[in-house]
Amino acid sequence: MTPPAMKALAGIRVVDFTSMIAGPYCTRLLADCGAEVLKIEEPHGDHMRTRPPLRHGHSAYFGHLNAGKKSVVLDLKSTGGRCAAQDLVANSDIVVENFRPGVMKRLGLDYAMLSAAKPDLVYCSISGFGQTGPRAGQPAYAPVVHAASGFDHTQFTYQDDQAKPAKTGIFVADVLAAVYAFGAIQTALIGRLRHGGGQFIDVALMDSMINLLVFECQEAQFPEKMRRPLYVPMRAQDGFVIVAPVNQRNFEQLADAVGRPDWKSDPRFATVAARTANWDTLMAAVEDWTAARTARDCEDRLMTAGVPCSRYLTVAEAMADPQLAARGSLARVTDGAGAFRVPNPPFQFADSSVGVGPSVPALGANTEEELKKVSGRKP
Repeated sequence: MTPPAMKALAGIRVVDFTSMIAGPYCTRLLADCGAEVLKIEEPHGDHMRTRPPLRHGHSAYFGHLNAGKKSVVLDLKSTGGRCAAQDLVANSDIVVENFRPGVMKRLGLDYAMLSAAKPDLVYCSISGFGQTGPRAGQPAYAPVVHAASGFDHTQFTYQDDQAKPAKTGIFVADVLAAVYAFGAIQTALIGRLRHGGGQFIDVALMDSMINLLVFECQEAQFPEKMRRPLYVPMRAQDGFVIVAPVNQRNFEQLADAVGRPDWKSDPRFATVAARTANWDTLMAAVEDWTAARTARDCEDRLMTAGVPCSRYLTVAEAMADPQLAARGSLARVTDGAGAFRVPNPPFQFADSSVGVGPSVPALGANTEEELKKVSGRKP
């Protein structure tokens, strides 16, 4: 029997002072790659432990973000709790925190204090607007940053007949900042390995969202007279589909698939420039075809023809897609209420060494053992 592959971050130890979404998702990715992650929680626990969906008092939302970690309860407002935290950091490689700027300094747990005792420490701070600048101290969660970054307004301008920006329910800024922080930490670890020394990393949700707006940042500086082509939901008999004829070949395949080969020589559509100028007309013509068919039929016919197309699925439907099962994209995780499914990281290693941990820690489950390791303190 082949032994399991060694995980890339095995032997790396992380002290995780984060809560909510951005920080915990970053540190969960570190755990997925083999790092030992000590989640530091106040005696009442991370707020996310109380958030639905709840099953017998256990939050699957929390579990999604914190599977594979250990839980250590410390009262950071007390001298003993802060000293215990310092001991844990002295025996670790990475610190991640997402308090508002200034909080960790007041606690004596900032990079300057901790790196004085451990010069090779990699320390990552995640915040709404960053650690410096006139807005550094302002409170911010993902919905606020979506609005402040221009993301929400851009989405608003891309819609037709919408009176105000859309509601926020999916926290893009949190997940995006988490992924950037995860990548930055890996870079700092490689820097430490090759050159020695630690690193302080400052990740801002605001900067993360600005990085997402690739076209929009350039268009804001050099406005175009004509609106860019937008991919729109097209009505089908039983729902909606999206069709994305991005390049010339896609367009020609689309024209043949919908029985309109004449489009290929139509001066309104024959070239990229012509289609851009007449995009809404083209999309309306395609919708005439989709509206006469079921969404599944549209998807099957167009995908078979080589035209990118998808039905609009619910999350439950997407999770049931055989493609995810074939790739092992979802993992079974267990907490105090039983098993549930959580997405594995969106990157796979050939040796199968990356994946979400199998269990969610109970509050304080590892406090005593972890504190004994570093100082003999009792929790």
